[in-house]
Amino acid sequence: MKSATGRWVSGDDFFGREAELKDLTELVGDGNHVLLTGQRRMGKTSIARELGRRLENDGWEFVFADVEGATRAEDAIAKIEEKAHRILSSVSLGAKASRMAKKAGTWWQDNISAVSLTGSVKFRDKPGAGNWRRRGGDLLHICAAHKSNVLLVVDELPIFLIRLLDGENDARRVDEFLSWMREALLDLKWGSLVVIFSGSIGLQHLTERLRLTDRINHLRPFPLGAWDRDTSVACFNALAESYDLQVEDGVAGTVYDRLGLGVPQHVQSFFARLRDFARMRGTDRVTKDDVNTVYCTELLGPSGQGDLIHYKTRLRDALDDGGHTMAMEILAEAAIEKVFSVNARRDLERLYIRVFADAPDRIAKALNVLQHDGYLEFHADDGHRFRSSLLRDWWAGDVRGHRASLADRLAERDRRTPR
Repeated sequence: MKSATGRWVSGDDFFGREAELKDLTELVGDGNHVLLTGQRRMGKTSIARELGRRLENDGWEFVFADVEGATRAEDAIAKIEEKAHRILSSVSLGAKASRMAKKAGTWWQDNISAVSLTGSVKFRDKPGAGNWRRRGGDLLHICAAHKSNVLLVVDELPIFLIRLLDGENDARRVDEFLSWMREALLDLKWGSLVVIFSGSIGLQHLTERLRLTDRINHLRPFPLGAWDRDTSVACFNALAESYDLQVEDGVAGTVYDRLGLGVPQHVQSFFARLRDFARMRGTDRVTKDDVNTVYCTELLGPSGQGDLIHYKTRLRDALDDGGHTMAMEILAEAAIEKVFSVNARRDLERLYIRVFADAPDRIAKALNVLQHDGYLEFHADDGHRFRSSLLRDWWAGDVRGHRASLADRLAERDRRTPR
C-alpha cells in the first residue's frame, strides 16, 4: 500500500470503503443516476474511479470527466466529449441501439473529422452556445446506445455551476443547464448509461439557494462519510507496515484522537509527515510523543496550510455574502469557545439584526450548510461543535488573539450604544 497525499487512489491502494463501494455498485447496477456527496478529502474521486475500474473488468465502459474548470455549458459538454472518445470512436453499436444507428451516424459525420490509431477523436469544432444542448443530448444517447454498459462520472459539477453564475448570482444559466440535464437523462428510457455527479460543495444547498431543488430530484443521493476509528487505525498500520516504519503501541490510535475525525486524506497526510519526521532524525521508529509534536508543528504549522485552507474557500463558493458572514462568525465562536451554543446563537442574531433583517434565517441556513458539509455537528446538550479536532484547532489558531467571544462583543456594543 502506497502513501498517497493529495491524489486519488485505486486498485491495491484503495482502502476502507468496501461497504460503500458495494452499495454504490448496487445503485449503479440498478440503473440509478447518483449524486455522490461528501466534504473535500473524503475520497469521492477515489471511490468513483475504483468503481469504474472494477466495472471495466466486468465489461463496462468507464468515462470520468472533471468539469471544475468549465465556465460555460459548452465547455462542460466538450470536456465530456473529449473523455468519451473511446465510445465515440466505436462504430459498433449493439442490437439494442439499432434505432439510434442512423442518428449516431449523422452525429459522427457532422462532428468527427478524424480518429487516431489510439482511438482518440478529433472534432470538427467544439460545442457552441447555439448547439451544446443538441450535442450533449446526442452524446448521452450514443453512450446509452453503446454495445456495453456505460458509467459516466461528472466530477465537481457544483463548482462548474457556481462558475455559471458568472459573479452576478444569476440563476438563469444554472437553471438552463440543470433543466437540460434532467430532461436529457429522463429521456433515456432505454439503454445502459448511468451517470454519477460528484462534488465537495453540496449541490443540494446550491439549488436551495437558487430555488432550483426540483432540477435534481431525479438523482439518488449517496453521501460519503468519514472513516470510523477502527478503519483509520487499520489504514495507518497498513501504511506503516508497507514502509517498514516501526510504531510504538497506541500510535495509530493517538493519530486518530488528535485528528478527531477519520478523513482519509488527513490520515494519509499525518502518516507521511510522521514518516518524514522519523527520517529527518535518522530513525525508523515513531512514538506517541512524536505524534503530538508533528500535529502541532506540521499539521497545524505553515506546511499544513495547503491541507486546510480549502475549507475556507469552499464556504465562499457555497454561500452568498450574508450566509458566508454568518458561517465565519459561527466557526470562529465554535473554535475559540469549543462550542457554538444556543446562547451564542442568540448573541449572533442580536449583533447582526441591524445589518440583516433576516439574520435568524441566515444563521439557520449557514448552520445547515456547515452540518451537511462536515464542519460542525449538533449536540443536543450544548450546541454545535466541530467534527474534526484538526479543523477546530487550525481555525482557532487562525482567529485566536484578534477575536472576542460573541457574548463579549455584544456586551461591548451595548456598553457603547447611547441609551
